[in-house]
Amino acid sequence: MEITEVKVFPAKEMGSRLKAYATVVFDNCFIIRDLKVIEGDKGLFVSMPSRRRKDGTFRDIVHPLNSETRQMMEDAIVEEYNKVAALETAE
Repeated sequence: MEITEVKVFPAKEMGSRLKAYATVVFDNCFIIRDLKVIEGDKGLFVSMPSRRRKDGTFRDIVHPLNSETRQMMEDAIVEEYNKVAALETAE
């Protein structure tokens, strides 16, 4: 499976750890929306779309089944985020 498109939409909340939302397309035929780029203690990471359960906890709606796929997605999204952030800074 190949990532064929990544779009990043910077978040507008100032001072928030949430930096952007992302959309990823696989093989030009499957899309995942509402991934989050978050500033963690060790740098940027990607949070999968999730839903709040009745008990107040959150559960991912979609997620990679192995660490290689998660890393591939995170690398592509963070790379695109860095490009978008650099363009916004230059403006």
